[in-house]
Amino acid sequence: MSTTVPTSRMSGIGRVLVIVYAVMALAATGRSFVQIFRQFDEAPLAYSLSALAAVVYILATLALVLASRRGWYAVAWVAIVFELAGVLVIGASSVFFPELFPHDTVWSMFGRGYLFIPLVLPFFGIWWLRTHAPIRDAQPALRAEADA
Repeated sequence: MSTTVPTSRMSGIGRVLVIVYAVMALAATGRSFVQIFRQFDEAPLAYSLSALAAVVYILATLALVLASRRGWYAVAWVAIVFELAGVLVIGASSVFFPELFPHDTVWSMFGRGYLFIPLVLPFFGIWWLRTHAPIRDAQPALRAEADA
């Protein structure tokens, strides 16, 4: 009798992706916390956007870990696509309208302060989600065949 052990979605590159998202979540949370409590009045937009980035990274990390469940898979897609849109919009805005960003955010200048990881990371996240979709429930198909 042979038994097969299902492979985990969170092995290899998937685990690395989750770790990078977790590190970004911690970094963005720490940065926004310090910025908001020390000098919020200097750049309220920039610091609020850093806090938003932190929430997105926390949500994306959690959703990637739980992405084998259909609902969390959808949450992961929303979080990562929002992250990509955020880094592109905030990055471009900080280049073309620097007066709006007197201080850096996580996503300003396309994540320059974070070695451009915020610019590259969502592309890896999208690739991962596309190549590791949860397995669809086979039960409805089996029931349909039995009824035929």
